[in-house]
Amino acid sequence: MPVNFQRSVYLLLLVLSAFRLNAQNKLLVFQSDFGLKDGAVAAMKGVANSVSPDLKLYDVTHEIPAYNIWEAAYRLEQTIPYWPAGTVFVSVVDPGVGTSRKSVVLKTKAGHYIVTPDNGTLTLIARSEGIEALREIDEALNRRNDSRQSYTFHGRDVYAYTGARLAAGVITFEQVGPELPDTVVSLPHQSAVLENGALKGAIAILDVQYGNLWTNIPDTLFQRLDAKPEDMLQVSLYHKGKQVYQGVMPYARTFGDVAEGKPLAYLNSLMQVAFALNMDNFAARYHIGSGSDWSVVLKRAAAIRK
Repeated sequence: MPVNFQRSVYLLLLVLSAFRLNAQNKLLVFQSDFGLKDGAVAAMKGVANSVSPDLKLYDVTHEIPAYNIWEAAYRLEQTIPYWPAGTVFVSVVDPGVGTSRKSVVLKTKAGHYIVTPDNGTLTLIARSEGIEALREIDEALNRRNDSRQSYTFHGRDVYAYTGARLAAGVITFEQVGPELPDTVVSLPHQSAVLENGALKGAIAILDVQYGNLWTNIPDTLFQRLDAKPEDMLQVSLYHKGKQVYQGVMPYARTFGDVAEGKPLAYLNSLMQVAFALNMDNFAARYHIGSGSDWSVVLKRAAAIRK
């Protein structure tokens, strides 16, 4: 084999090895239901900086309602696609902390990493981005020193520590721990479907600042309803299968297309169907919530005009 060819192969292997070890980009993004009234979030970031002061630390939110795994799942799906491949997310909404639920790292097919308990938090992102691989955290290797007697703060002792080591390139994804089958705990919810001329979906989240209702019905599915701006839609909302609201409203491009206080259906910033009251709070007025127990049925009401 020619010397130059051997040298080229050797250099290529070095480059590939370096890429494998440094596939992460030193971006570490946190999410939790801890709030910011105490030192919990600061403790997690302190652990991360102790692993590597070169990490860039960011937040999705720490205002997830306490124990609300569904909202944690939604915020990950809402946020992750806008971050570059290699970014590591640490999501800690963990009402089962210290129990037998698995601590895992999921690598998506788009190249993002999520460090979290496998308790339903991965429900949506696993479906939308797909699972490239799933590994259980080996706490014998990936747990903060002197923390083995602590059973109630895995966000600090396991997840922040493992996430920081992965984001900094201290460990590879393969060194997180043993590989698991590519299935995760999934929360039951109404998937977005079109059946017999009606769209069905979940009220996935509230646009909390304004009280708008955001569904999981994408524009691509909504287009199959063949609704045009100003067409009227019949909207029925359900909680645990019981109807709690029914109304007729126009499909509008933006809020100002209807009078103040009037309802509208529109496509939100994620290009999913949403409902609002112009300059008012839909959720508060009609006592509507969101999550896996809340669903919607949407039909055209073609005979009625705005």
